[in-house]
Amino acid sequence: MTRAFITGITGQDGSYLAELLLTKGYEVHGLIRRTSTFNTGRIDHLIRDLHDPEARLFLDYGDLSDGSNLRHYVAEVQPDEVYHLGAQSHVRTSFDMPEYTADVTGIGTIRILEALRDAAVPARFFQASSSEMFGNAPAPQNELTPFQPRSPYAVAKLAAYWTAVNYRESYGMFVANGICFNHESPRRGETFVTRKVTRAIANILAGKQEHVYLGNLGAKRDWGYAPEYVEAMWLMLQQDTPDDFVIATEENHSVQEFVAEAFTCAGLDWQTHVRFDPRYLRPTEVDDLRGDAAKAKRKLGWKPRTGFHDLVRLMVEAELEHEGVRFARS
Repeated sequence: MTRAFITGITGQDGSYLAELLLTKGYEVHGLIRRTSTFNTGRIDHLIRDLHDPEARLFLDYGDLSDGSNLRHYVAEVQPDEVYHLGAQSHVRTSFDMPEYTADVTGIGTIRILEALRDAAVPARFFQASSSEMFGNAPAPQNELTPFQPRSPYAVAKLAAYWTAVNYRESYGMFVANGICFNHESPRRGETFVTRKVTRAIANILAGKQEHVYLGNLGAKRDWGYAPEYVEAMWLMLQQDTPDDFVIATEENHSVQEFVAEAFTCAGLDWQTHVRFDPRYLRPTEVDDLRGDAAKAKRKLGWKPRTGFHDLVRLMVEAELEHEGVRFARS
């Protein structure tokens, strides 16, 4: 039985990846932070009692800022594959918490790779890199596009990216970077713009709020469907040799397009309900991200299956169903 270790298992990607690996017969171990309340909502449906002989998902407390804990954990679990998804991943928040973002998102990657090296665990390692590393480099962006990070988050992710490359080249470790462009789902964090919009729509229809406040509507992003992106993560660790891949849909849409499409799905006029708030602007904006995933298509056999309009609709429909609001098809 292949044993996987996932950081960030309680997040959007971690939950979908855990599902995927369990269907493939893996034993899955996940690292979760100790808090006063449970934050396992996205994976509760996967958790079995530890006394159940069929249990194959195991959660343990740990933190990316604690290197000694990571070394102990890796040595004990002896994973075959490591998927490093954990991070402080909100771009706007990284401007307010740059030091914490650098520590967890950047140096956290060093801590895990050092833990694997110290324990002599020959695991295959996936590093979740980000399209934000490209910044304002001209679109489309691929594996050869020069990076131009424009946020503390992007800088930290870039440090983690080059750390992964360095460990691969210096120590011969199987380390792959997945440069993932924006990927969404009904499990997206509630403070990210796509989920913020769909939650607002459900609340508006339920009579709980009237307006939603947003920042830059002109920014363009390459939006895909998260469950398909974790398939690409898995495929990267099944290759004969480690490599880096851009994962993207190869088309982009503005935030305004997403907003308009989402409100239309629910039979609402977005201009009636959307308001601008400069507090949601970044000090430095990234205007145009659109990936070139030709390498992933060629070498991994991966390609996206869910288009932009279907993605928006499934997110809106899931939100309204969750809130018990009747879905107004258009």
